[in-house]
Amino acid sequence: MILVTGATGFLGAEVANQLAGQGMRIRCTRRRSSAIPSQLNQYKDQIEWFEADILDISALDDAFEGITHVYNCAAFVSLRQVDKKQMIYTNVNGTANIVNLCLVNDCRLVHVSSVAAVGQAKPGLLTSEKDQLDQALETDGYAISKLESEMEVWRGIAEGMSAVIVNPSIIIGPSAGTAGSGALFKVVQNGLKFYTAGGMGFVDVEDVATCMIKLMAANITGERYIISAENISYKEITQRIATCFGVKPPSIAANSWMMELAWRAAAFTGLFNGGSPGIDKVSAQAASLVRAFDNSKIRKAIDFKFKPLDDSIKAICAALGKTAV
Repeated sequence: MILVTGATGFLGAEVANQLAGQGMRIRCTRRRSSAIPSQLNQYKDQIEWFEADILDISALDDAFEGITHVYNCAAFVSLRQVDKKQMIYTNVNGTANIVNLCLVNDCRLVHVSSVAAVGQAKPGLLTSEKDQLDQALETDGYAISKLESEMEVWRGIAEGMSAVIVNPSIIIGPSAGTAGSGALFKVVQNGLKFYTAGGMGFVDVEDVATCMIKLMAANITGERYIISAENISYKEITQRIATCFGVKPPSIAANSWMMELAWRAAAFTGLFNGGSPGIDKVSAQAASLVRAFDNSKIRKAIDFKFKPLDDSIKAICAALGKTAV
């Protein structure tokens, strides 16, 4: 039987959706506070929901009964430094629990990491799976949590576990709504004026899930794969989104001093309202960073062709319609 952890999340729900859509019976974990995604309600007879947090080893042990294949999509995701300590603890220890149970139950694992855990390529080159992140120089809690989580998977592989790691870039898709990556579409639709100088890889959630399912079925272990469809600047993607919505595209470059001012203002406001800043120094710096990825390894491994980014943008804009306010 197949287990999908984090199945109430954006990617986990799509993995479960595709597996159930192929007629498979699966077990999905969720936390008590998490709602079941609407797209999965049609598969009530095929999906067994199991209440288990990845940090609750006892509940996870019960969830693993009869399991032979695991998609680990559960993770704490945040770019804010205030979440750093808890995020690292949750992601690393949660992954360790999954790996240990896979070893005990002889399960094959597809583990979701991130391109945040992949190092920077030399100038002029695309980042590939061979580029290693220097943890001693890294300050982003999310990147550290993903890198250390990968180390747990590599430990499991060294102990005989069959597993592969996927490193998606920014995942987009209609089912995100206005949360996560969907927030970018919301702010553009509502009249975003500024764009940042950075750039990143983007990929459709359906492609990521399909790659994971194909890798699970492949006779491959001990490998990691960058899952990214297209490298694009933030200026270009916001222009494409604006064009799709029929609104004015961002036209003012947010220079480094503007981003510096923005995170400092957010932090200052947080001191008085008791909340966490919506943007901090690390996320402000990330917005100006240019990263470009080589997806040739995954394309060759499973003979895969990515969906054009414009097709994904059109589908997301159509799904959002007039809902962004």
